[in-house]
Amino acid sequence: MTATAETRKFEAEVAQVLHLVTHSLYSHKEIFLRELVSNASDACDKLRFESIADPGLLAGDGELHIDVSWDPSARTITLRDNGIGMSRDEVVANIGSIASSGTRRFLEAMGSEQKADARLIGQFGVGFYSAFVVADRVTVLTRRAGAAPDTGVKWTSDGRGEYTLEDADLPERGTTVVLHLKDGEDEFLDGWKLRSLVHKYSDHVAFPIRMPKDAAADAGEDADSEGDEAVARADATPEWEAVNDASALWTRPKAEISDEEYQNFYKSLGHDFNDAAAWTHNRVEGSQSFTTLLYLPAQPPFDLMMGGRDERKGLKLYIKRVFIMDAAAELLPNYLRFVRGVVDADDLPLNVSREILQHNRQLERIKGACVKRVLDLIEKLSRDEPEKFATFLKAFGNTLKEGIVEDAGNRERIAKLLRFASTKGEGEARSVSLDDYVGRMPEGQDAIWYVTADGHRAAAGSPQLEAFRARDIEVLLMSDRIDEWMLGHLREYAGKPLKHVAKGELPLDEADRAKQEEATAAAAPLLERIKGLLGERIAEVRVSARLTDSPSCLALSEWEMAPHLAHLLREAGQDVPEQKPTLEINPSHPLVRKVQGEADDARAADYANLLLEQAELAAGAPLPDPAAFVQRVNRLLMN
Repeated sequence: MTATAETRKFEAEVAQVLHLVTHSLYSHKEIFLRELVSNASDACDKLRFESIADPGLLAGDGELHIDVSWDPSARTITLRDNGIGMSRDEVVANIGSIASSGTRRFLEAMGSEQKADARLIGQFGVGFYSAFVVADRVTVLTRRAGAAPDTGVKWTSDGRGEYTLEDADLPERGTTVVLHLKDGEDEFLDGWKLRSLVHKYSDHVAFPIRMPKDAAADAGEDADSEGDEAVARADATPEWEAVNDASALWTRPKAEISDEEYQNFYKSLGHDFNDAAAWTHNRVEGSQSFTTLLYLPAQPPFDLMMGGRDERKGLKLYIKRVFIMDAAAELLPNYLRFVRGVVDADDLPLNVSREILQHNRQLERIKGACVKRVLDLIEKLSRDEPEKFATFLKAFGNTLKEGIVEDAGNRERIAKLLRFASTKGEGEARSVSLDDYVGRMPEGQDAIWYVTADGHRAAAGSPQLEAFRARDIEVLLMSDRIDEWMLGHLREYAGKPLKHVAKGELPLDEADRAKQEEATAAAAPLLERIKGLLGERIAEVRVSARLTDSPSCLALSEWEMAPHLAHLLREAGQDVPEQKPTLEINPSHPLVRKVQGEADDARAADYANLLLEQAELAAGAPLPDPAAFVQRVNRLLMN
């Protein structure tokens, strides 16, 4: 056939990825083999799945495998798989112009860290580019399963901005990647080194990873040979041997699997260099049989924090050991999206699709079992390894809080796992559980009190806490942006209602109620004057039972949104109804008395507005007119 060659430029984002990867991953060079083997394994998985509906795709070659060979004289490493392969359009889409949101987030994460983090490679689907860490030229030869031999494609690039595409006659399906190593990378031309990397990163890939038995089998070839000639040499290798375990780890008995094997499988599964925090491995037998192997990461993957709700990286779904889906969102609820692992079911149809999964009762039972296992695992971590649990909550606590809203059936169980800062805790440490709080409640207290704010210091310094501190009542300090939303659904715990210190009326005993009524009656003229001075800016002004030291604070109705959250939602473009605040004052405070004793209405108005604006700032609400506030403060300071 006549070869059709063309040279194209990488799209801008791919060029950036290549630059970062090739110039920054010098301390993790060996990652290239893990990523290329992972890609090859995915290609074999996809072929096995597609061949269920179309057995002809296997074309008499049903033993799927991955071959790794090396040639010291040509200074090449060759990885070949007989998986699904790619068409010309797929090569362009998958290698030359990956402009996905995942690639953009990869670049953002790399830029924010000011260094390339090896944990990022693979998580964003850019693992192929790690080949350029050790190679100054990469050749890819590929032909899609089921396509004619003359539809093969040859892709070549030095990773510097351009790549070349040519048509190629390829007698067999699959993909071959040939790495032409840079000077100084000779350590990877050693069979023992390559085998050790396979054992380290890819031992539990479910397909045989084969290497030549004779370490010198490829020696003595022409050092200038191109990728397709390297393929011919690989085909001529007389004998291959599998160098990995090549069995699905989750199918083995737990007693036969070491912790190191579990951790290595996790790292290959999640493209992570860190060990997992914990895992659970279970086999369910009966009318519906399935196996689960679920991991809690020690650190959050970057995609969790940047668009993670849209980019699901969930569990791998297998049916009778046949790969079905890489990120089956139906297997776990969204709030557990950080969990990594595998589900292998015996009783689902092999031709299952996402649409079928969404309406499958058997899968609902599997999902329920997965949720239970994960929550069991987190509870065990909290009991047995409190330090590791604290680290886990720091990474995933806010994601877990989403479950309070999304999973009503497990709401109290999830709430039991959460930890908060407290007025009786140590600084910003979030170490107080709801059980701790309830266990410390004095006789007569019937509610769990909390305050929300846009930051720990703002919560701890909230003027609404003063009366609670004076009465030695513990208050939970909630300063995560998700807390207000979460608490809209967590109305009680262990039979105790959760109440915001700024909302509604404080429960007072008879003596305190009498004092409050007396103070309100005595302050009636002052309340009326302040209301008149502030006019439409407030809904109501009243004497506070919350304040002991501060002059003023805002009070909210039972269902009113906290000012800091309302501000955040408006900034995000959400439609939030405007509500006039209720101002509470401390009549005994000198600043409040200045309003009462000031004969000049203009100065009295400045004092009254300052009382309101101080309360708004303390509550996290934006000032409607910051310039007027500054002028008002300056006038009062100069007089």
